[in-house]
Amino acid sequence: MKDLIDIPAVMAQIGADAKAAAAELAFATAERKHAALISAAEHVWASRADIIAANAKDLEFGRDKGLSPAMMDRLTLDEDRIRGIVDGLRAVAEQPDPVGAVLAEWDQPNGLNIKRVRTPLGVIGVIYESRPNVTADAGALCLKSGNAVILQGTVSARYGAAPLLPRPNGLLTCWRVSYPSARRESRGQKHPVRPRPRRRGGKNGYGRWHYRRSR
Repeated sequence: MKDLIDIPAVMAQIGADAKAAAAELAFATAERKHAALISAAEHVWASRADIIAANAKDLEFGRDKGLSPAMMDRLTLDEDRIRGIVDGLRAVAEQPDPVGAVLAEWDQPNGLNIKRVRTPLGVIGVIYESRPNVTADAGALCLKSGNAVILQGTVSARYGAAPLLPRPNGLLTCWRVSYPSARRESRGQKHPVRPRPRRRGGKNGYGRWHYRRSR
């Protein structure tokens, strides 16, 4: 598989596409983002049968790979969990638009008025494990805040997570199924758009990695 994937080229193309989308998303109106998220919620609920069927492939793959019961539970999608995803999308849609919010304002002695205003970051990279719901959650939060997002999940969730991507016009969400060898090759490589991806996670994983390097 390593011979079939040009990792630097794939990363460069995904980054370039995300950067182009970010330029449009930064100026998307609150009304447009709200409508996009409501549309995404409706689409996920209408597609729940297909999502559950796709998730069944992930569960079969997980059993074959010997995933632990806890990991299998994290991977599982049913109608109740999809309802939770839909409710989450709607909840994000109804939140106040953060873009353009004035955090502080003051006048200088010379009469100059200064404002501290919330603005989009641009392109956000999210790395996560076997939680298909993170696909919708991360996509929704990034859209609401006017950011493009590059999502990198695990192979174990490749079937069930992809249909959860909110794909309204102007939102770029890149679902990249990375095989282990490809992920190892891509780590540490310079990225033309995301030179310093920020990691998160539990105290025994990415959280500890980030804590050691941010002190």
